Amino acid sequence: GCKRFLDRVWNLHEGEIAEGAAYSAANEGAIHKTIKKVSDDIENMKFNTAIAALMALVNTFYANGVNKADMRALLLMLSPFAPHIVEEMWEHLGFAGEGMACTQPWPAYDESKTKDAEVTVAVQICGKMKNTIQVPADSEEDAVSAAAQADAKVAKALEGKKIVKVIYVKNRLINLIAK
Repeated sequence: GCKRFLDRVWNLHEGEIAEGAAYSAANEGAIHKTIKKVSDDIENMKFNTAIAALMALVNTFYANGVNKADMRALLLMLSPFAPHIVEEMWEHLGFAGEGMACTQPWPAYDESKTKDAEVTVAVQICGKMKNTIQVPADSEEDAVSAAAQADAKVAKALEGKKIVKVIYVKNRLINLIAK
């Protein structure tokens, strides 16, 4: 549980950390989403889900690598939950010149970077799930319908049928009614 998570954070801080004053490209979206989620969860006193979001961010860091700016954001978000270990890592990473972690301003997030560029849309034919497709976020019905019909599994299921109606729920699903 808790100890294992903090051990993972500790091992992350002792591992390969690249220099960098800005978030790494691989982690930037995840960091902004996590800052937003943790901020909202703390405000609503949902501490367990805030910590779960931090755990997911640590998993992302293990998958993509981490730089100093990424680590700084993680430590600032972890500080209210584990202040002593955060202060220790803060000093080890060379941030002590800025003062203590608990006195630093809360990291800010950019709303535009919290949105995914692509979304997974479920494709149904007559209400039965056939496949999922990746499409740009906020795509129009026509574009998603064309992408769905171009998919091999969907094309096979639609063989010899005519689409009479399309039901589209933006960024979620498309249901092709065929006869």
